[in-house]
Amino acid sequence: MARALCSRKRHIVSVEMPKQYREGYREILSADASVVDLHKLGPIFYSFGSQLLNFEHPEGTDIAKCLLKTFQSRFRKIMDSSQNALNEDNSQLTERLDETEKVLFCAGQKGLNNFLRWEKRETEKLVMSAMVQNHRKRKRAIMERS
Repeated sequence: MARALCSRKRHIVSVEMPKQYREGYREILSADASVVDLHKLGPIFYSFGSQLLNFEHPEGTDIAKCLLKTFQSRFRKIMDSSQNALNEDNSQLTERLDETEKVLFCAGQKGLNNFLRWEKRETEKLVMSAMVQNHRKRKRAIMERS
């Protein structure tokens, strides 16, 4: 709705850039994004920032670059933490993360758990997928008609 109200045709409202996306915070993030508490800046920092890009703001390209660079610089630390904190209390590790980063952290831990289960041979037996079974049945039916 805000995008429609702020379009070039109808300039009914104007969009003011939130403080966490302004130049001062972008400089802090570009210096060392791994020490910044993104949850404190906004629990949906990346999602909200990408939604701001829909408004033709003069600083849009700078914001986009900052979001990408921030994510790239924090990615390795998040994945390392998720792989090295298997059976520990993760609340201290995840409290400073954005929601997107928390999902990434959980995916890393789930992948590690699945790998460890596979390594210990605790996974289920491999079975043929339903799609392959149905394909074979259809192929057999076509061959029987010929």
